[in-house]
Order: sequence, then C-alpha cells, then structure tokens
Amino acid sequence: MTVLGVVVPVHDEQELLGDCLDAISRAARWVRGRAAVRTLVVLDSCRDASREIARDRGVDQFAVAARNVGVARDAGVRTLIDGPGAVPDWIATTDADSQVPPDWLLAQLAAYDHGVDARVGAVYVDDWDGHGSSTRDWFRDVYDAADDPHPHVHGANLGVRREAYERCGGFAGLAVGEDVALVAALDAGGFTVHRSRRSPVLTSGRRIARAHGGFAARLGELEAG
Repeated sequence: MTVLGVVVPVHDEQELLGDCLDAISRAARWVRGRAAVRTLVVLDSCRDASREIARDRGVDQFAVAARNVGVARDAGVRTLIDGPGAVPDWIATTDADSQVPPDWLLAQLAAYDHGVDARVGAVYVDDWDGHGSSTRDWFRDVYDAADDPHPHVHGANLGVRREAYERCGGFAGLAVGEDVALVAALDAGGFTVHRSRRSPVLTSGRRIARAHGGFAARLGELEAG
C-alpha cells in the first residue's frame, strides 16, 4: 500500500492548529484502504499549547528550535523518511494556519500514481476581514486569473515523491521561500512538476505575518500599497 506523509511546521499556532489537523484527518479517511497516512507536526520553538493539541489528536510530533520554516519542513520530511515507521512514498506539506479539502490526499495519491515527481497546488482565502477591497481585488484579478499551469508555489499545498525530494536536496534552510526554492530545484533537475488548481487549500488571510516575505506579508504589502 502506498504511504503518504504529511508534514506540518508549527510555531505557536494553538488557535488554528486543531482545525488544520482535523482537516487532514478528514482527508485521510478519503484514502482509507488505498493509502496509509503518516502525519507529523514539527514544533518549531513553540511556547504555547500546540504540542498538546497535536498530542490530543494522536498526531506524532518532532521538535526543533530553529524559528525557520525551511529547517522545520526539512526536519519533518527527514524524520518521516529516516525515523521509525513506514517510509513514505510521497510527502505532502501544508501549514498550521491552513485547512486542506477532503479530497486533498486523493489528489496527492493521484499525482503519485500518475508518475509525476511533484504536485504544486493553489490556495484560497474565504475571510477577508481586516483587508481592504484592493487586496481582495488583487487576489481575484491576479492570483485567481492565472490559468493552469499556474505560477504559484505554496508550502501549504505541495507534494513531492520521496526519491525526487532526496535527489534535489530537499527544503533549503530558508526563513521564507523554501517552497519556491524546492520547486525551482525540481524544475532545474528535470523532474516532472504538475501544477493544478484542483483541491485548493484554505489558508489564513491574517495580516500579521509570521515570516517576512511570506503569504501574509504579501497581503500586508498590498494593503499598505
């Protein structure tokens, strides 16, 4: 049976992590009997109740003290690959402030079954409270207007074949843009990268950015502009 790994980097996300993990659990039920799912929360310098939230849901955890999402994502992938338990054939990543759709792991499994090396998905925001019309208009007119294969890369909706991940060097230890760097390395290495808007991931529209240059920071720049 195919083994799907899911990595969720976390830094003090007690307000949103539960919904994230519940969404992954729902998605895992959709592949039951077709794939085994191993979810790992990577606790990066957490000082809140994130650990307890993951524990109460029976989700495995691994701790780092990096305050660096690239380090955290890579540590999660390496732990799934090199640690105890079934080695994943495919590793998907999302974010603690995001909720995957019920068919998300089905889409990841389909990408694996079709022989592609990576799947680059899209995101959407359903709550624009605190944002002005210019930000909403940008998302509709620029982000959503791009046809497939779309140009966006999000760690909140990304999957990669294990062998391809190891051969291209994995996530770099970058505080931002580790997802973009991974996909660039896959493209440069001649791997097959599939970009799709199907099964988009709901992500937070929060204005307080956790990483300079990340998605929330981009929304904040649009608001300021």
